[in-house]
Amino acid sequence: MRLMSASPVKISLTGIKPTGEPHLGNYVGAIKPALRLAEEYEAMYFIADYHALTTVRDPKLLRHYTRSVAATWIAAGLDPDQVVFYRQSDIPEIPELAWILSCLTGKGLMNRAHAYKAARDRNQEAGRADLDAGINMGLYNYPVLMAVDILIMGTDAVPVGRDQMQHVEIAADIAGSFNHVYGDSFRLKIPQAIVPDAETGRTLPGLDGRKMSKSYDNTIPLFCGESQLKKLVRRIPTDSTPVEEPKDPDGSNVFQILEQFATPEIVADTRQRLRAGGMGWGELKNQLFDVLNTQLSPLRERYDALMAPGSELDALLAAGAEKARKRTAPTLEQIRRAIGIN
Repeated sequence: MRLMSASPVKISLTGIKPTGEPHLGNYVGAIKPALRLAEEYEAMYFIADYHALTTVRDPKLLRHYTRSVAATWIAAGLDPDQVVFYRQSDIPEIPELAWILSCLTGKGLMNRAHAYKAARDRNQEAGRADLDAGINMGLYNYPVLMAVDILIMGTDAVPVGRDQMQHVEIAADIAGSFNHVYGDSFRLKIPQAIVPDAETGRTLPGLDGRKMSKSYDNTIPLFCGESQLKKLVRRIPTDSTPVEEPKDPDGSNVFQILEQFATPEIVADTRQRLRAGGMGWGELKNQLFDVLNTQLSPLRERYDALMAPGSELDALLAAGAEKARKRTAPTLEQIRRAIGIN
């Protein structure tokens, strides 16, 4: 019986779906926590461009978003020399294994997938007779492809939000089905989810006070120019408390964003000044802009350089794919042998 080759360090895998421009909420809630995984895992990161095809149908837009995601993570601190960073579509073993594992996946398991059920629920609420109207097979089979992303790398740990835990559970179920049938020849590793705690997985308020999200169109782009950044910060809602009156910092959306980017000393001083009175919302917004602009300017410069035509970005992704395939190609070869393909 062959097992996936043991590694002295456990493997973590982070997937990034290229479906929009990265924003401050992504940076705080996803990028920074995910990059910290490299401190204790053999960290792997991939751009899930095949997954994006369920919704993104503009080829130019998909190429742009894919490059933007790659440039964002590198600018934010991902070191392609120290981790494995690749584009999903550069790994031909992934779609092949997706077919193999789909033949071992029960339809009932896919019927229970949250995204599929939510799409059917929306059709029911809209009064449509066909509850599968508008649902493509990419969305339906999405959990199988995600399982392959995880399993082909021999992943130990997958960082996910609580609403995404089901994907890791499905991957574990599919691995179990494979092992039950072919386990005498080869066994897939059973992955575990890493769910961030409330502090690590913090969300930021958006321009309308709700959670910052592309879905709500209320984001502050991570790499927008200074003038746009200042304009967007000024749009963050505040109440009508006069300048001289005390204010509750924790009830302020502006302060909540400042808290994630400013130094502890600045945060403590600002908290004290707001509670004492004499600091207005306008001054707080100016302070937030200064903090954001100071911290993000170097990242913006690196991002712009990577997005420029002829930059090193494509070469970095190609090198990452080569490193990734040193793991995926032998794994698929063993799986093919186990199932009787060669």
